[in-house]
Amino acid sequence: MAVAELGSGTFLSTVRRLIVIVLFEDVDLLDVTGPPEVFSLARRETDEAAGYEVVLAAETMAPVTTGAGVRVLPDTTFDELAGLPARSIDTLIVPGAVEVDDQRRVHPLTDPAVVERVRQLAGRTRRVTSVCVGAHILAAAGLLDGKRATTHWSTARQLAEDHPAVEVDADPIFIREGDVWTGAGISACLDLSLALIADDLGEEVALRVARQLVMYLKRPSGQSQFSVPLEQVSTTRRIEDLRHHIMRNIAEPLTVADLAACAHVSDRQLTRIFKTELGTTPHAYIESARVEVARHQLESTDATLERVASTCGFGTVDTLVRAFRRRLDTTPTEYRRRFRTGPG
Repeated sequence: MAVAELGSGTFLSTVRRLIVIVLFEDVDLLDVTGPPEVFSLARRETDEAAGYEVVLAAETMAPVTTGAGVRVLPDTTFDELAGLPARSIDTLIVPGAVEVDDQRRVHPLTDPAVVERVRQLAGRTRRVTSVCVGAHILAAAGLLDGKRATTHWSTARQLAEDHPAVEVDADPIFIREGDVWTGAGISACLDLSLALIADDLGEEVALRVARQLVMYLKRPSGQSQFSVPLEQVSTTRRIEDLRHHIMRNIAEPLTVADLAACAHVSDRQLTRIFKTELGTTPHAYIESARVEVARHQLESTDATLERVASTCGFGTVDTLVRAFRRRLDTTPTEYRRRFRTGPG
């Protein structure tokens, strides 16, 4: 039986896995509330007397106001956790917080005091994880140096620029690097939590929990953050015009030469512009745009695969299938089966 002083009294538990979620002002609400729901279902789906215990930790016991304006009460403080024996914490979950400027650009918040607390707690933890832009806090604490990591697509470029020692991959929904896990955009906290459960209790338990969550299945780590390239913010009118041109002419061949002529630049300069502004090549961006349009058609219409391939510029179903496998690690048929939202 583990004994620890947490909150207002003695916390007595046979719990084998203590999950600590870091709280701070303006934290994203779903980052905080999503994982506990998943872990609670894991307790319900297993016969283990000792399972997960989730606690919310903050600087003080005062209510914390989340970015959604909802106030959350901590269970314990960082100082109280610091008194636990080494590795008493099984999993440390670091959520994220953002601020949006006048131009609607998103910036992750990395309070130095929170960063230092995370660094201290990580030393007492078996497994460290981040949700969404919480990866910026892990990076600032030096916990991602030399590691591959992901975060919400909207801040991935900033993470890479601010922390060159981190190999940032904005595509997967979560990444595991040893005992450090990073998760992508907000709702991916559910996928990350399911992956942690699978690692602890096995795939069968994780799949049972996924069914209780009414999630079709537990998505693999390689599943793409859908819509990544199309939602990135560019800074020049020229690239915006090119993006709109691509979407208006998605069914056309759209070669590099065509786009270069549209932008009144050379082929080489066009490639350089795409790399600088969007972090990708013209060919890769066009394919991503076509997959995005095809994705929406598969979700909301009964169009045949031949029709989808034609209207999205793939030409053939084989090309459509290869693009889906490359971008989303699935097939168009399987994607439609999972995510169909229209009648039929």
